[in-house]
Amino acid sequence: MIPERLEPVLAELRPLADRFVAAGHRVYLVGGTVRDLLLDRPITGDFDLTTDARPSETKAVLEGWADAIWTQGERFGTIGTRKGERSFEITTHRAEAYHPDSRKPDVAFSDAIEADLSRRDFTVNAMALALPDPKLVDPFDGAVDLAAARLRTPLSPAESFTDDPLRMLRAARFVAGYHLEPVAGLVEAVTELRSRLEIVSAERIRDELDKLIVVDKPGKGLWLLVNTKLSDEFLPELSAMRLEQDPIHRHKDVLAHTIAVVENVTPETAGDSLRIVRLAALFHDVGKPKTRSFSRGMVSFHHHEVVGARMTRERMQALRYSTDDIEAVTRLVELHLRFHTYQMGWTDSAVRRYVRDAGPLLHELNLLTRCDCTTRNARKAQQLSARMDELEARTAELEEREELAALRPELDGHAVMQHLGLAPGPDVGAALDFLLELRLEEGLLGPEEATRRLDAWWQERQG
Repeated sequence: MIPERLEPVLAELRPLADRFVAAGHRVYLVGGTVRDLLLDRPITGDFDLTTDARPSETKAVLEGWADAIWTQGERFGTIGTRKGERSFEITTHRAEAYHPDSRKPDVAFSDAIEADLSRRDFTVNAMALALPDPKLVDPFDGAVDLAAARLRTPLSPAESFTDDPLRMLRAARFVAGYHLEPVAGLVEAVTELRSRLEIVSAERIRDELDKLIVVDKPGKGLWLLVNTKLSDEFLPELSAMRLEQDPIHRHKDVLAHTIAVVENVTPETAGDSLRIVRLAALFHDVGKPKTRSFSRGMVSFHHHEVVGARMTRERMQALRYSTDDIEAVTRLVELHLRFHTYQMGWTDSAVRRYVRDAGPLLHELNLLTRCDCTTRNARKAQQLSARMDELEARTAELEEREELAALRPELDGHAVMQHLGLAPGPDVGAALDFLLELRLEEGLLGPEEATRRLDAWWQERQG
């Protein structure tokens, strides 16, 4: 009997599978869909298929059925296609491996599904479902490992990670995302082969880090990266935060705190901003090792947010993050202590300045600030939460009165030049700076009062 959760998947795939069979080929469902079917997880996203058909033969099968076909990956054996709202990647059985000094794999096609599965990253991914009549192909006992919550490689870990070093980083995502325990040999191989990650492009490493950072609880994976020293190959700032503790200058383990903050940022609270806020959480204290100092039995990290923002920018640039990502994460790191500078309550002026500095990242900054509280002291945690509630209430109150989202001088540059009889130049800029400061300090005054204040400022400046 076909499990109920499998029926809609088979129904969707049968027309395509029948076309492959009619053309004399075999075709299999592979990848995360097979794994998620066994775990009874919801099936989302695209379908990955593998076949003994060569790319040209796959294209012939798709003609007349597919709504669209794309061939960017054809030389690697992959043909992409779309039918309705679903996309498919159909790849010829293959075995691939890196040369020791190459960033790109050599691809060899195969006629056997077992050869293809043997070159996949982990046994829980080395399973296939034959189509159209479903039969599980599992030569490496991936289903058993999945049930036992165990992470293994189909071949030896050394061979698997030598073939594709990115698999070492991917292991962290599977440990965290699927709650799997890596076998001892896998951990040892990552530790021994970690330097081989240097042949993998920064873009591939970045993409894999992003996938890890958005799993529900990425902490276990991040610890694997640090404990094997794999993170030293692409994110050395991470292990640098594992500061030595001493009995005199007591302070939190910065790395443990950082990973806790990352996990405090939940999909429910962050929504579409999860990746950005999680990255900001990962980087928010990277400046602490460089700024740590001791005085009178106390430890301090003065200006670590400024140093950390600069370090964050440099590391994200090295990992080839987009300009938008770099600007957002760097800004959040730079501002993550701003909330704590207002110890005596939130005046209107303080709220305006905080909102102005946060700009479009206000929600993300507030969330990062809340998640940065990892104290076990319930009273301190409650106090911080209450102060943040106060800030958000004050922000909403002022927004209703003053349109905080559009903080700008009440007179624009054209009005300033016309009123003061100025040509474009430094004086106009200084006048606008004065008016913006006035707006931040006192709120909306109205054009008449703003003009009067401008006249007084200009007269004083002239005298």
